[in-house]
Amino acid sequence: MFKGSYKNLQIWQKGIDLAKTIFVLTQSFPKEELYGLTSQLRRSAISIPSNTAEGSRRTSDKEFSNFILIARGSLAEVETQIILAESFGYIHKNESALLLSKIDELDKMLFAFHKRLQAPSSKLQA
Repeated sequence: MFKGSYKNLQIWQKGIDLAKTIFVLTQSFPKEELYGLTSQLRRSAISIPSNTAEGSRRTSDKEFSNFILIARGSLAEVETQIILAESFGYIHKNESALLLSKIDELDKMLFAFHKRLQAPSSKLQA
C-alpha cells in the first residue's frame, strides 16, 4: 500500500505545475470564455493533482489506482481543450506544442504509476 505524502510524488508536483501554467495561460483568453473554455480548462487542470492527492489517502492501492485513472481522464480533457484553444486562436502553436509535450510526459508518468499500484503486493513509498 502507498505510504508517504502525495506532495512528494512527481505526478502530483507536475500536476500542480500544469495547473499553474493553465491558470496563467487562460488569463489572456477572451472574457466571453470565462464561463466556457477558461473555466473548463482550469477545472480539468485542478482535477489532476487533486485526484492524485485524494487517491493517496484511500485505504488501498486499488482505490488509489482508480483515482489515478480519473486524473488521466482529466489530463485528456486538458489536452483536448488546449487543442481547441489553439484552433480558436487563443494560444499560439508553440505554446500549445510545449503544453502538449508536458501533458504527454505526465500521462506516461500517471500510467506507469497506475501500473505500479496494480502490481501484486505493491509497496510504494513517496
